[in-house]
Amino acid sequence: MSGVRRIGIFGGSFDPPHLAHVALARAAVDQLGLDELRILPTGQAWHKSRELTAAAHRLEMAQLAFAGIPHAVVDDRELRRAGPTYTIDTLRELRAESPGAQLLLVIGADQAEALHGWRDSAGIVGLATLAVAARARPDAGAPPFDASQLPAGRWLPVELPSMPVSATLVRALAAAGQDVASLVPPGVASYIARHHLYRPT
Repeated sequence: MSGVRRIGIFGGSFDPPHLAHVALARAAVDQLGLDELRILPTGQAWHKSRELTAAAHRLEMAQLAFAGIPHAVVDDRELRRAGPTYTIDTLRELRAESPGAQLLLVIGADQAEALHGWRDSAGIVGLATLAVAARARPDAGAPPFDASQLPAGRWLPVELPSMPVSATLVRALAAAGQDVASLVPPGVASYIARHHLYRPT
Protein backbone atom coordinates (compact mmCIF):
# COMPACT_ATOMS: atom_id res chain seq x y z
CA MET A 1 0.00 0.00 0.00
CA SER A 2 2.81 2.40 0.83
CA GLY A 3 3.58 3.16 -2.80
CA VAL A 4 -0.03 3.72 -3.88
CA ARG A 5 -1.02 7.34 -4.45
CA ARG A 6 -4.23 8.23 -2.61
CA ILE A 7 -6.43 10.83 -4.29
CA GLY A 8 -9.52 12.21 -2.59
CA ILE A 9 -12.43 13.60 -4.60
CA PHE A 10 -14.67 16.15 -2.87
CA GLY A 11 -17.40 17.60 -5.05
CA GLY A 12 -20.23 20.01 -4.36
CA SER A 13 -21.96 23.10 -5.64
CA PHE A 14 -19.99 25.16 -3.07
CA ASP A 15 -22.64 27.85 -3.34
CA PRO A 16 -21.03 29.06 -1.14
CA PRO A 17 -18.34 26.88 0.47
CA HIS A 18 -18.76 27.08 4.27
CA LEU A 19 -16.86 26.07 7.40
CA ALA A 20 -18.24 22.52 7.46
CA HIS A 21 -16.95 22.00 3.90
CA VAL A 22 -13.51 23.19 4.97
CA ALA A 23 -13.54 21.05 8.12
CA LEU A 24 -14.49 17.97 6.08
CA ALA A 25 -11.72 18.62 3.54
CA ARG A 26 -9.13 19.04 6.28
CA ALA A 27 -10.32 15.92 8.12
CA ALA A 28 -10.24 13.87 4.92
CA VAL A 29 -6.65 14.86 4.13
CA ASP A 30 -5.51 14.14 7.69
CA GLN A 31 -7.45 10.96 8.41
CA LEU A 32 -7.25 9.28 5.00
CA GLY A 33 -3.57 10.05 4.39
CA LEU A 34 -4.33 11.71 1.06
CA ASP A 35 -1.56 12.69 -1.31
CA GLU A 36 -4.03 15.00 -3.04
CA LEU A 37 -7.60 16.17 -2.49
CA ARG A 38 -9.40 17.30 -5.63
CA ILE A 39 -12.06 19.91 -4.82
CA LEU A 40 -14.61 19.85 -7.64
CA PRO A 41 -17.24 22.59 -7.87
CA THR A 42 -20.11 21.05 -9.81
CA GLY A 43 -21.12 22.37 -13.19
CA GLN A 44 -24.78 21.89 -14.06
CA ALA A 45 -26.08 19.91 -11.09
CA TRP A 46 -28.56 17.30 -12.33
CA HIS A 47 -30.19 16.92 -8.88
CA LYS A 48 -30.74 20.61 -8.00
CA SER A 49 -33.85 22.44 -9.12
CA ARG A 50 -32.57 25.93 -8.35
CA GLU A 51 -30.20 27.90 -10.55
CA LEU A 52 -26.65 27.84 -9.19
CA THR A 53 -24.60 30.99 -8.76
CA ALA A 54 -22.33 31.69 -11.75
CA ALA A 55 -19.48 29.20 -12.11
CA ALA A 56 -16.80 31.90 -11.96
CA HIS A 57 -18.01 33.03 -8.52
CA ARG A 58 -18.23 29.49 -7.13
CA LEU A 59 -14.77 28.63 -8.46
CA GLU A 60 -13.24 31.74 -6.92
CA MET A 61 -14.94 31.11 -3.56
CA ALA A 62 -13.72 27.50 -3.56
CA GLN A 63 -10.17 28.65 -4.22
CA LEU A 64 -10.43 31.11 -1.32
CA ALA A 65 -12.05 28.57 1.02
CA PHE A 66 -9.64 25.67 0.52
CA ALA A 67 -6.39 27.58 -0.05
CA GLY A 68 -5.04 26.78 3.43
CA ILE A 69 -5.51 23.00 3.27
CA PRO A 70 -2.41 20.97 2.44
CA HIS A 71 -2.69 18.81 -0.71
CA ALA A 72 -6.04 20.39 -1.68
CA VAL A 73 -6.35 21.36 -5.35
CA VAL A 74 -9.43 23.08 -6.77
CA ASP A 75 -10.23 21.33 -10.07
CA ASP A 76 -12.56 23.13 -12.50
CA ARG A 77 -13.20 20.25 -14.92
CA GLU A 78 -16.88 19.89 -13.99
CA LEU A 79 -17.45 23.61 -14.57
CA ARG A 80 -15.97 23.26 -18.06
CA ARG A 81 -18.04 20.17 -18.95
CA ALA A 82 -21.10 20.73 -21.12
CA GLY A 83 -24.42 19.43 -19.87
CA PRO A 84 -25.25 17.91 -16.48
CA THR A 85 -22.39 16.97 -14.15
CA TYR A 86 -22.12 13.33 -13.09
CA THR A 87 -19.65 12.02 -10.53
CA ILE A 88 -19.13 8.79 -12.50
CA ASP A 89 -17.72 10.77 -15.46
CA THR A 90 -15.26 12.61 -13.21
CA LEU A 91 -14.11 9.38 -11.57
CA ARG A 92 -13.53 7.77 -14.96
CA GLU A 93 -11.44 10.75 -16.05
CA LEU A 94 -9.37 10.69 -12.87
CA ARG A 95 -8.89 6.92 -13.15
CA ALA A 96 -7.60 7.37 -16.72
CA GLU A 97 -5.22 10.15 -15.58
CA SER A 98 -3.92 8.23 -12.54
CA PRO A 99 -4.40 4.52 -13.32
CA GLY A 100 -2.43 3.28 -10.31
CA ALA A 101 -3.96 5.56 -7.70
CA GLN A 102 -6.54 4.74 -5.05
CA LEU A 103 -9.54 7.06 -5.46
CA LEU A 104 -11.53 8.01 -2.37
CA LEU A 105 -14.86 9.80 -2.79
CA VAL A 106 -15.40 12.12 0.18
CA ILE A 107 -19.10 12.63 0.95
CA GLY A 108 -21.37 13.57 3.83
CA ALA A 109 -23.98 11.29 5.35
CA ASP A 110 -26.90 12.74 3.36
CA GLN A 111 -25.10 12.23 0.05
CA ALA A 112 -23.99 8.72 1.01
CA GLU A 113 -27.56 7.65 1.82
CA ALA A 114 -28.78 9.09 -1.51
CA LEU A 115 -25.96 7.56 -3.56
CA HIS A 116 -28.17 4.77 -4.93
CA GLY A 117 -30.01 7.50 -6.87
CA TRP A 118 -26.86 8.82 -8.56
CA ARG A 119 -26.03 7.86 -12.13
CA ASP A 120 -24.22 4.48 -12.18
CA SER A 121 -23.81 4.20 -8.41
CA ALA A 122 -22.41 0.68 -8.87
CA GLY A 123 -19.74 2.12 -11.16
CA ILE A 124 -18.95 4.80 -8.58
CA VAL A 125 -18.28 2.29 -5.80
CA GLY A 126 -16.34 0.17 -8.28
CA LEU A 127 -13.96 3.02 -9.05
CA ALA A 128 -13.68 4.70 -5.65
CA THR A 129 -13.72 3.86 -1.97
CA LEU A 130 -16.40 5.91 -0.22
CA ALA A 131 -15.10 8.10 2.61
CA VAL A 132 -18.20 9.06 4.57
CA ALA A 133 -18.44 11.81 7.16
CA ALA A 134 -21.28 10.08 8.98
CA ARG A 135 -22.05 13.02 11.28
CA ALA A 136 -21.68 15.75 8.67
CA ARG A 137 -25.32 16.78 8.42
CA PRO A 138 -26.69 20.32 8.29
CA ASP A 139 -29.51 19.28 10.65
CA ALA A 140 -28.17 18.50 14.13
CA GLY A 141 -31.32 16.50 14.94
CA ALA A 142 -30.97 14.13 11.98
CA PRO A 143 -30.97 10.37 12.69
CA PRO A 144 -27.67 8.47 12.84
CA PHE A 145 -26.02 7.51 9.57
CA ASP A 146 -27.43 4.28 8.17
CA ALA A 147 -24.61 2.45 6.36
CA SER A 148 -27.09 -0.12 5.03
CA GLN A 149 -28.26 2.59 2.60
CA LEU A 150 -24.92 2.46 0.77
CA PRO A 151 -24.54 0.55 -2.47
CA ALA A 152 -22.40 -2.55 -1.93
CA GLY A 153 -18.81 -1.43 -1.72
CA ARG A 154 -16.04 -0.49 0.63
CA TRP A 155 -16.36 2.61 2.76
CA LEU A 156 -14.24 4.37 5.34
CA PRO A 157 -15.42 6.74 8.08
CA VAL A 158 -14.21 10.33 8.30
CA GLU A 159 -14.62 11.57 11.86
CA LEU A 160 -16.08 15.05 12.04
CA PRO A 161 -18.25 16.68 14.71
CA SER A 162 -21.78 17.60 13.75
CA MET A 163 -21.73 21.12 12.29
CA PRO A 164 -25.21 22.60 11.80
CA VAL A 165 -24.32 24.88 8.89
CA SER A 166 -25.52 24.64 5.31
CA ALA A 167 -25.13 26.64 2.13
CA THR A 168 -28.91 27.16 2.19
CA LEU A 169 -28.63 28.89 5.56
CA VAL A 170 -25.71 31.05 4.40
CA ARG A 171 -27.61 32.16 1.29
CA ALA A 172 -30.73 32.97 3.32
CA LEU A 173 -28.78 35.09 5.80
CA ALA A 174 -26.89 36.89 3.04
CA ALA A 175 -30.16 37.54 1.20
CA ALA A 176 -31.51 39.15 4.38
CA GLY A 177 -28.42 41.34 4.63
CA GLN A 178 -27.14 39.55 7.73
CA ASP A 179 -23.54 38.78 8.59
CA VAL A 180 -22.31 35.32 7.51
CA ALA A 181 -18.73 35.67 8.79
CA SER A 182 -19.25 33.01 11.47
CA LEU A 183 -20.34 30.41 8.89
CA VAL A 184 -17.87 30.76 6.02
CA PRO A 185 -14.10 31.28 5.72
CA PRO A 186 -13.03 34.96 5.96
CA GLY A 187 -12.09 35.22 2.28
CA VAL A 188 -15.47 33.85 1.26
CA ALA A 189 -17.34 36.27 3.55
CA SER A 190 -15.44 39.17 1.95
CA TYR A 191 -16.12 37.86 -1.54
CA ILE A 192 -19.86 37.49 -0.90
CA ALA A 193 -20.03 41.04 0.45
CA ARG A 194 -17.90 42.51 -2.32
CA HIS A 195 -19.93 40.94 -5.11
CA HIS A 196 -23.32 41.31 -3.37
CA LEU A 197 -23.98 37.60 -3.84
CA TYR A 198 -27.33 36.09 -2.82
CA ARG A 199 -28.97 39.49 -2.49
CA PRO A 200 -32.45 39.81 -3.97
CA THR A 201 -32.21 41.36 -7.44
